[in-house]
Amino acid sequence: MPATMQSLGIDALPLQEQIALAQEIWNHIAAQGGTRLTAAQRAELQRRMAEDDANSDHGIPWETVRDEALQRIVR
Repeated sequence: MPATMQSLGIDALPLQEQIALAQEIWNHIAAQGGTRLTAAQRAELQRRMAEDDANSDHGIPWETVRDEALQRIVR
């Protein structure tokens, strides 16, 4: 039987701990190389980075986006 949030007790953790655990799991997967991009994804990423470099005065810093999102879900 696969592990679930309920069987591991993750659903009983406070929201901030669930988020921190999800980030830790994602970092572990990424460190193992489990997040390889396809050629199409890589090309799209490069296109978007070039667009961002050309328009560096546009956009919102990640820290601002993250903080605002966390404020909305913690309320």
